[in-house]
Amino acid sequence: MKRSSPLRLLHSLEDQAAECRMEGRYKDAEALYGQALLRSRQIFGPDMIETAKVLNDLGILYKCMGRFPDARRHYRRALSIIRRIGAPGATELASLYHNLGGLDHACGRYVRAEIFTRRAVAIRQKALGPEHPAVAGDFAALATILDAQGKRDEAERLYRHALAVFVRLFGRENYDVAVNLNNLAALYQANGNIGKAERLYRRTLIIKEKILKSNHPDIALSLNNLAVLYKSQGRLNEAEPLYSRALSIFKESLADTHPHVISCRANYARLLKSMARQAATEIRTRRNFQ
Repeated sequence: MKRSSPLRLLHSLEDQAAECRMEGRYKDAEALYGQALLRSRQIFGPDMIETAKVLNDLGILYKCMGRFPDARRHYRRALSIIRRIGAPGATELASLYHNLGGLDHACGRYVRAEIFTRRAVAIRQKALGPEHPAVAGDFAALATILDAQGKRDEAERLYRHALAVFVRLFGRENYDVAVNLNNLAALYQANGNIGKAERLYRRTLIIKEKILKSNHPDIALSLNNLAVLYKSQGRLNEAEPLYSRALSIFKESLADTHPHVISCRANYARLLKSMARQAATEIRTRRNFQ
């Protein structure tokens, strides 16, 4: 029986870890990426591009887990390696700027996030052109940051460009399509276009439920977003089962300290209080008319 080479084992660990991350099995992914990092350092050394790639993947995972300091530490370590040795191409550097921008966005540091993400756009667009899916991903990331700062006209243009690229290349039932639809929905909601926002949130949820497992935290995120919209419109009975299911999924897949868990729990608690007040008001009203 032929023994697997160390490099083949490394790639197998990376593939398994990526699959676990995409399925929302974050603890399993962390263990596998840890093994991959150890093997990469043994095979290539601690300061080589292959090791930087595993560090970057770990940073992505820790961001998904809400462990932002750990994510930043791994991104910064990968960035220092790439800057020191020079990457084979510009795209590795662009990816790290993209990821650092996404992390700062998640932390509410929008100005820094915009700086990093515009660097990613400039580097990758020059190397690959504006119609490449990775560049479209940079545009989409920049759009979310601009949207958070109220720069919605530019954000909408970028969302629509990215969405067109993803639909053309991957079809309508694709994860990146779903993410962009969700973000466009949030933009329309902020602009007061509730009907269009609801349609896009629902379409996002349909796509995610087709391509992801039923307990994936990304499905919970869409459930929460749609519930927030319903609550803002006073549609409390429609929001309640969405919040309940979202919180159940989040608690199953994420730590209690994760921002998604904290936010959804607070949203659900406020909804239940509103429903209790509404029920009490209805009881008093009925009594007054008896």
